[in-house]
Amino acid sequence: MADKKIGVMITAFRDGFQSVFGARVLTEDFLPALEAAARAGITHFEIGGGARFQSLYFYCNEDAFRMMDTCRGVVGPEANLQTLARGINVVGLESQSSDIIEMHARLFKKHGITTIRNFDALNDVNNLDYSGRCIVEAGLKHEICVSLMALPPGVTGAHTPEFYAETLKGILEAEIPFDSVCYKDASGTSTPRTVYESIKLARAMLPSGVHLRFHTHETAGVSILCNMAALEAGADALDLSMAPVSGGTGQPDVVTMWHALRGTSYDLGVDIDKLLEAEKVFKDCMKDYFMPPEATQVEPLIPFSPMPGGALTANTQMMRDHDILDRFPEVIAAMGEVVARGGFATSVTPVSQFYFQQAFNNVIFGPWKKIADGYGKMVLGYFGRTPARPDPEIVELCREQMGLEPTTKSPRQMNDEDPAKGRAPAEKMLREAGLPLTDENVFIAATCREKGIRYLKGEAEVNVRKRKPEAQAPGRQAFRVTVGDSPYIVLLEGETAVVDGRPYRIQVEETSVEAARQGSGAPSPGDPQAPAPAQGQPAGRPAPAAAPAASAPDPGAATAIKAPLPGLVSRVAVRAGAQVRAGDTVIVLESMKMESDITTPKAGTVSAVDVAEGDQVSAGQILVRIL
Repeated sequence: MADKKIGVMITAFRDGFQSVFGARVLTEDFLPALEAAARAGITHFEIGGGARFQSLYFYCNEDAFRMMDTCRGVVGPEANLQTLARGINVVGLESQSSDIIEMHARLFKKHGITTIRNFDALNDVNNLDYSGRCIVEAGLKHEICVSLMALPPGVTGAHTPEFYAETLKGILEAEIPFDSVCYKDASGTSTPRTVYESIKLARAMLPSGVHLRFHTHETAGVSILCNMAALEAGADALDLSMAPVSGGTGQPDVVTMWHALRGTSYDLGVDIDKLLEAEKVFKDCMKDYFMPPEATQVEPLIPFSPMPGGALTANTQMMRDHDILDRFPEVIAAMGEVVARGGFATSVTPVSQFYFQQAFNNVIFGPWKKIADGYGKMVLGYFGRTPARPDPEIVELCREQMGLEPTTKSPRQMNDEDPAKGRAPAEKMLREAGLPLTDENVFIAATCREKGIRYLKGEAEVNVRKRKPEAQAPGRQAFRVTVGDSPYIVLLEGETAVVDGRPYRIQVEETSVEAARQGSGAPSPGDPQAPAPAQGQPAGRPAPAAAPAASAPDPGAATAIKAPLPGLVSRVAVRAGAQVRAGDTVIVLESMKMESDITTPKAGTVSAVDVAEGDQVSAGQILVRIL
């Protein structure tokens, strides 16, 4: 029997980056690895789109269009460069209007892309229709998707081979033009049996010669088995990654899959020695990046959530940044109920983020006390039809908390009628910022909003997680410290500070700004075993007189409004002296990709605003005081 040649797309430079590094990778850092993979004979690369569009503007201070152009220059004109699109969301977390959907396809063609993979997390064919036609009309290849996952154990109602066959039937009946089909399991939770039966049904339904691809992740530990099942059922191609962004939360490694197929009739058609050399180059390129431990692991609990690899590390990294990673197991445990009661949309971006945000809110604020915006709108029908009807109790909670009625209206139609979406409001943002009205700028403004404008104005910052150099233990350090008009010579060595010849035992610990403002309550400097005062004032010498405090309203009589969770202050809505009513928003806090309005529980006067826009705050930190 002749070997069957299996197509390979290397996902390392898009999905790999998202699944391991939260999509935060600088272009110049990975180009040598891309070049090495091309030299190894790889001709099909996933290179952008999905989270790797917005992340370049949000975290890398880079232009995604320039990245695409650069990658095309590296791999040459014949390679198949592929990106990922989220149906009518294209490359944004929120759905877009028709003009922006059309612009997406046209601009990606302009900047060197060959193929766009197009999926909808709800498997709502209506969300794939217009976006798919735009892709084809722009002269691109269209790879249309059926989105897979396993429901949490004990939950039934969708995500069966028959359900996927109905989705594919809807695509065929709608006569959406496509060049290939991908069965995409972003969470890696589908069982090998489900994969086999689903691909077998698809192969029987598709016209002869249609290219059928399978995509999964190793997160739940069954990716090689599922890939084998897909091949046995008739799949033509697989998505595979390269070390160090393979396995764990990513796709299985191309070398691992090559090994699994040894002695079979399937041939990946790769030069294994050259691929090993390319992986060596890639590992060297990524050696300075912080590798989250969870990105390299199989997590047996994932089928109970299910949390896709592409969202897992992004969320754990955000929780790590906010110092709340210890709550992650609770959030994952809460996801099962959120999925089960929300209508069974596939756990893939942006829905995976909706699920995580709602589970996070259920853990932090109490079960169903705070409906996450994306989750609520999905349950109410604002993103299309979910695979199953959401729990009526949850629908009612979403309606009450959000003040929105359930809808069956087309999301794209609603977006076209929304004056805040589309080209016109994006151009307005650009004009107000004094920026050129190019198509690229319009698209960036429409999909990235304020953060896109910040990038275009040159105000974005790089927030890429790289390993910190090993800290060197300090030796003896000497300082001349002047407090008021009094100079002191301070010698630091280990846990001892010698101030003007007198030793003091010291202990340095991190604390919050709020605690520092309230004072340390340090013991008398006359005690030789006590730490030296913050001013370095030794015994026997009077401390300089403190400057008189500025007059301010007595904070003791004020109600302190505190941050309910860690986050970034994205907007301060009030100023000191302002009059507020109960329920008014005083601060907008961004955390875990959500914006939360922090409101005042009472009417009164703002006596103090303790934070500024851009501040990172901890849970319980005072934000505003109301008299």
